[in-house]
Amino acid sequence: MSGASYRISGAGRFSQAKTARFSFDGQSYAGIEGDTLASALLANGVHLVGRSFKYHRPRGILSAGAEEPNALVEIRRDAARKTPNVRATVQELYDGLEAQSQNRWPSLSFDVGAVNDIASPMFSAGFYYKTFMWPKAAWKSLYEPKIRAAAGLGVSPDQPDPDHYSSRYAHCDVLVLGGGAAGIAAALAAAETGVRVILADEQAEFGGSLRFESGAKIDGQDGFAWAQAAVAKLAAMDNVRVLSRTTAFGYYAQNFVGLVERVSDHLKAPGHDLARERLWQVRAKRVVLASGAIERHMVFADNDRPGIMLAGAARTYLNHYGVAVGRNVGVYTANDSAYAAAIDLKKAGVNVAAIVDLRDNPTGPVIDEARALGIEVNFGRAVIRAGGKLRVSSMTVQPKNGGGERTIPVDAILMSAGWTPSVHLFSQSRGKVAFNDETKRFVPGTYAQDCVSVGACNGADGLSATVDEAYAAGAKAARDAGAKTAKGTKPKVDTSESWSRGMLGAAPGAGPDTTVKAFVDFQNDVTAKDIRQAVHEGMRSIEHVKRFTTNGMATDQGKTSNMHGLAIAAEMLGKPIPEVGLTTFRAPYTPVTFGAIVSHARGPLFDPTRKTAIHPWAEAQGAVFEDVGQWKRAWYFPKAGEDMHAAVDRECVAVRKTAGLFDASTLGKIEVVGPDAAKFMELLYTNPWEKLEPGRCRYGIMLREDGFIYDDGVVGRLAPDRFHVTTTTGGAPRVMNHMEDYLQTEFPHLNVWLTSITEQWAVIAVQGPKSRDIIAPLVEGIDMSDEALPHMSVREGKICGVPTRLFRMSFTGERGFEVNVPADYGQTVWEALWAEGQKHGAAAYGTEAMHVLRAEKGYIIVGQDTDGTVTPNDAGLDWAVGKKKTDFVGIRGLTRPDLVAKGRKQLVGLKTKDPKVVLEEGAQIVEDPKQAIPMKMIGHVTSSYWSENCGRSIALALVAGGRDRMGDTLYVPMPNGVIEVEVTGMVFFDETGGRLNG
Repeated sequence: MSGASYRISGAGRFSQAKTARFSFDGQSYAGIEGDTLASALLANGVHLVGRSFKYHRPRGILSAGAEEPNALVEIRRDAARKTPNVRATVQELYDGLEAQSQNRWPSLSFDVGAVNDIASPMFSAGFYYKTFMWPKAAWKSLYEPKIRAAAGLGVSPDQPDPDHYSSRYAHCDVLVLGGGAAGIAAALAAAETGVRVILADEQAEFGGSLRFESGAKIDGQDGFAWAQAAVAKLAAMDNVRVLSRTTAFGYYAQNFVGLVERVSDHLKAPGHDLARERLWQVRAKRVVLASGAIERHMVFADNDRPGIMLAGAARTYLNHYGVAVGRNVGVYTANDSAYAAAIDLKKAGVNVAAIVDLRDNPTGPVIDEARALGIEVNFGRAVIRAGGKLRVSSMTVQPKNGGGERTIPVDAILMSAGWTPSVHLFSQSRGKVAFNDETKRFVPGTYAQDCVSVGACNGADGLSATVDEAYAAGAKAARDAGAKTAKGTKPKVDTSESWSRGMLGAAPGAGPDTTVKAFVDFQNDVTAKDIRQAVHEGMRSIEHVKRFTTNGMATDQGKTSNMHGLAIAAEMLGKPIPEVGLTTFRAPYTPVTFGAIVSHARGPLFDPTRKTAIHPWAEAQGAVFEDVGQWKRAWYFPKAGEDMHAAVDRECVAVRKTAGLFDASTLGKIEVVGPDAAKFMELLYTNPWEKLEPGRCRYGIMLREDGFIYDDGVVGRLAPDRFHVTTTTGGAPRVMNHMEDYLQTEFPHLNVWLTSITEQWAVIAVQGPKSRDIIAPLVEGIDMSDEALPHMSVREGKICGVPTRLFRMSFTGERGFEVNVPADYGQTVWEALWAEGQKHGAAAYGTEAMHVLRAEKGYIIVGQDTDGTVTPNDAGLDWAVGKKKTDFVGIRGLTRPDLVAKGRKQLVGLKTKDPKVVLEEGAQIVEDPKQAIPMKMIGHVTSSYWSENCGRSIALALVAGGRDRMGDTLYVPMPNGVIEVEVTGMVFFDETGGRLNG
C-alpha cells in the first residue's frame, strides 16, 4: 500500500485484472475489472460519497452489499441513460463508468443543505406531522410543493428510457435463493438427484460470506475456490440453471417468486440487442431460502462519519477486492466476527489502532490471535463518539459504566453489533418468524408455503453447521419434489469460522439520558433519540414507531436498522422484544426498476395487438381499423371518394339488399365439454339448456350474482356433452375466468372441462338475402335448406374442403350464417366466399356497419347498451330467463326489491323530431328542458346512428320507466340547443322479423 492508493499488493482475487478508468463527480480515477464502484472508490481513498436525506450529513460507504443505505449515486451512460439511487456497493465497475453523487449542492464537500444539521432540533421525529398542520389552507399551496421539491435523493431521468428489458417464465422442482455456501450445498444435493434446479444469487460471483472468510476450507480447498468449482459443476448440468446478478425481490403465493437479473449494467458497451434487465417469474415445487445474514452496526454518537463501516464489509474489500479501508483502523464490536476483520487487516500490513469490545470478558481463539499479533484489545469499553467531519479522524473510548475518556486517532472504524438473519423472503411468503431469546434474533418459525430456510438466515452460526443443514435440506426438497435417489456426496468442511450473539439497540453513551446523534437508520437520519421520542409521544406499536420516525422506510428498507429500532422501542416500553413485534417485510427486497416490471409492454407494445387470420385481406382492401380490446378490427371499407359515413351507409344497404361479409373471428369462443356440461350451462346462464337438442342454438344471458347482465352470446349444442359458447369480443377473458371460478369453487362436483378456442376458429359472418346462395356452392355434407338448417341451428361439415362449424344465426336481422373454420384456413375460405359473393353484389362490411345493422333490429351490445346495473327485464330480455328454473347465478339477485321496483331505467328506442339529427352517445335525457340547473336526468343515450335503411337517425337509450313512456316526448339538452325525441320500441327495421328466414 503506497501513495494515494489503498490497493494492497497480493491481496484480493483480481490482482491480474485490467485497469478500468472511471469518474466520480467529474474526478477521474483508476480501478480494476472485478471492482464494484465502492471498492474502486475506497482503493482511491475516497470515503465521502453522499449526503443523508434529512440533515445532509456527510456519508460514506457502510457495507459491501445490497443493504447499503449511504452510497447511493447516479450512473450516467449518456444523456438519456441516467439511473439515480444506484448502490455503489453492487454497481460493477467498467471502463468509462461515470458516477455522480446525489442530494447535495453545490458540491459534495460543501453542501448548503447541511444547514439542516445545525437546525436539527427543529426536525426531530414527527416534526412534519406537527409543523405543517396550520393553517390548513397552506398545505396545498405552500407546504406540500416545498416538501415534495426537497424530497428524494437522486433526480429522475428527464428523457424516455432507451434501453429495453426482457422477461421469462420458468418452472423448476427446486429453487435455491442465495449463492453462498448454504445455497450451493443445497443446490448440489438437489441437482444430483436429477430434478430441475434453479440457483440464483444477487452477486456477480457466487460464494456469499466465503468471499471474505479467509480461513474457510471445504473439501480441501479454499472456501471461495470451492464455491466457484461447485457452481461451475452445477452450470454444466442439464437440469440446472445458474443465475448470477439475480435478486429474488418477491415471494408470492403458491411458490411464485419474482427475480430480476441485471444483464448488462456491468458492461461498458452492451449493445442495443442486449436487454438491460430480465424479469424472471418462477414457479417452483420447493423453495430453499439461503439468503444469509446482515451485519448490524453499533449505535453510538456520530457513528455515520465517512470511514465508519461494517467490519464484514471491510473484510470483503480486503480479501475479495484487495483494498484496505484505511491505514490506521479502529474496531468497535460486541461479537467475535469483527476480530477476524482486524486480524486480516493486521496480517495485510494495516495498522489496527485498537479493538474496543463492549463485552466484559469474552474468550476465544480469534481474541487470542488478535492479541498475539500485537493488537490492543479493550474489554468492557465503548466508543462514545467519533471525531472528524468529511472523514472519521478519531474514536473516543470510555469504560461502558463510565470513567475516563481516551481519544484514539484513526482513519477508519470497523463496527459489528452482530448478525441479523435475512428473513425477508420468508416473511414475504407469509411465514411467521419466531424470536430466539438466547441469541436475541428473529428466525423462521411457522412456514406457510413449501419452502425451507437454511444457513445463516435460519440461525446457523458456523460454516460446518450451515453446509450440513443446507445439503440435507436440498436433498429433502428434491425428494419432496419427486426425486427417487441421490447420488452426491456432502461437502466436507475442514476449517471454518463461527460466531454468534452480539447486541441490539443503543450502545453506552447513546442512552436515554443523552441527546447525541447516534444513528439507527442512516439514510433517513433516524437516531436513537427519535425512536425514544416516538414512544414518549404515545407510539406503542412498532409499525407506528416506524411511520412516526421513518425508521426502516428508506430504500434499504431497514436491513441494518430495524432490529436496533425495535430494541430501543422495547427498552422504552419496558417490554420484551417479541411483545413489541416486528415490522412487516414487503416486496421488493431491493428496489426494482419500472423497466424490469414493464418489460416489453411499452410504446406500441404496451398492450398485445391481436389480429385475425383475415386481417391481411382487409388491410389490402384499404380497410380502416379500430381497436376493440386488444384486437384490430376492420371498422369500415371506404371506396375511392368515400368518407366514413358514405362507406358505412353503402355497407348497410348492401347487407339488406344482397349480402355482406363480416370478420367475426374476434368473438370469444369457449367449449364446455363433459357429462355435466348441460348442468353447468343451466347454472351459469339464465336460459334452460338441458332440453336443447344437439344441432340447435340459443341466445344466452349470463348474470353476476347481483342479478345484473354480465355477458351474452349465442350458444350452439354440438353434442349431448359439448357446447360451443360465444361471448362478446371484449368479454371473452373475463367470461372464461367467471366460468372457471364457479366451476372450481362453487360447482367442483360437476364433470366439466372448459377450453378457450377464440383463436382456434376464424369466423366469417355472411348476412343478407343472398347469403345462402353465396355459401351453398362451397359447403360439403350439410343440407342448406330452411327445413334442414332453420334459424338458430348449427351443423358440422366441410367448406372449401376444410372442417367447419356452420351456424345459422344473425346479428343483423337478415338471413345469416356464421362460418367457423380453423384459423389457419380463415383467409383462404374468406377469399373463396368473397369470390362467390361478388357474383351476387355482396360487400365487405366493418364494425361500424355491424353496429348500425344490429341497432336497426334492437339487438343490444353488452357493455354499450348495458352499464353494469341493467337486468334482463331492464333490457327487455325477460324471455331469455327460464321461468321454471330454480337456480342459476344471479337468480337471488333478480328478486331484490330494488331490481323489481317500478321506475327502473329500461332500454327503449328514441327517434328525433328532426330525423336528420343524430344524437350523441352518452347524452343525458330530461323530462323538462326548462327546469333549473342542475337538471334531473332520467336516462342517457346508449347507442345512436344514422340509418340509411330507415332514412333517419335511430337511437337506443336507458330511460327511467321507459316502457311506460312509449310515444312520450323527452328532451336531450345539448350545448347547441335542446333536441326533442320520441320514445319508441327498440326495433326500427323489419319489426315482424320475417327477413331472418329470407
